[in-house]
Amino acid sequence: MEIAIIAHDRMKADLVQFLNKNAEILHDENITLIATGTTGSKAEKAGYKVTKMLSGPMGGDAQIAARVAEGKTKMVLFFKDPNSSHPHEVDINMLIRVCDVHNVPLATNEATAQLLLNAISK
Repeated sequence: MEIAIIAHDRMKADLVQFLNKNAEILHDENITLIATGTTGSKAEKAGYKVTKMLSGPMGGDAQIAARVAEGKTKMVLFFKDPNSSHPHEVDINMLIRVCDVHNVPLATNEATAQLLLNAISK
């Protein structure tokens, strides 16, 4: 199962902490991670194998949306910063819409992300 991980700047540390908390699930050989650029670099530093796309503002959100539309990405964990505006908000909304159109689970906060990972854990 391919899972996309994305986090806004102020949420990257929270995402890495979440990944570490769920390392047993995420290190399963049947799980592959993809990420936007900077988020992917942070996850790699924490010991995760990640395929990195472009950074979000440079098109990484759109690349992940394309993978969702192609049926490759089966889950998206997007730790959004609800207290900041983002210049690429259109791309973020497009990713959310594509997940909805293709019925792909999307978590935008840690509580929902945990529920999704719990649902796929053995």
